[in-house]
Amino acid sequence: MRCQIVLFKDCNLAFRSPTECGRTQLEVSEELGIAQSVRSRLWQRFQDDGNVSRCYTIGRPRVTTPNKDRYLVVAVKRNRRSTASDLSRQLSSATGMTVSSQTVYRRLAHIGLYARKHVRCVPLTATHCRLRLTWSREHALWTPQQWSCVIFSDESRFSLQSDSRRTLIWRAPGTRYHQENTIERCRYGGAGWLVWGGIVIGSRTDLHVQSITMTGHIYRDVIGAA
Repeated sequence: MRCQIVLFKDCNLAFRSPTECGRTQLEVSEELGIAQSVRSRLWQRFQDDGNVSRCYTIGRPRVTTPNKDRYLVVAVKRNRRSTASDLSRQLSSATGMTVSSQTVYRRLAHIGLYARKHVRCVPLTATHCRLRLTWSREHALWTPQQWSCVIFSDESRFSLQSDSRRTLIWRAPGTRYHQENTIERCRYGGAGWLVWGGIVIGSRTDLHVQSITMTGHIYRDVIGAA
């Protein structure tokens, strides 16, 4: 058997049989700049099937087909609050194919849909917007001394009966503030706690926790005590 010379199309390396050419495996590996184990494995492959071309792969085969991917998209558009587990069960019920929740996440991410929280917003009417703009313009040139006499306060109500903040929706990047991806501030009923605090230039109030509805009189008394 004469020396076999094989051209690797992907890396332009010449491969020779060391036994027929009177050379050791180490010498051939050093000449080609590859590990001895790689050279030995390729030579064995060439002896088995006469081919040493590299087989390109893209990982594990896709479990879902394009039709099943489209089914997931349609299901998401029907109910964007569906969880990945819900979508997996729907796909299994409709097609008989069982996929994991992670597969659902990957398929939807591939088309640009991700599970995200709603953007919380305060429901403002046209009158609210007009009055706030007017107030901002009137105070645009105030000095720090004038602002030092003003306290800014805010409060958050923590409901003991709702976990709606954990509700996710499927949305595409860049659509965070689209109307369908926002939800107005909810006014939950039932038990809850109101946490209130205020800030002023160079200082802040203590954090106040109330189990009752905050009113103007309570604000006055708390601010006066602070």
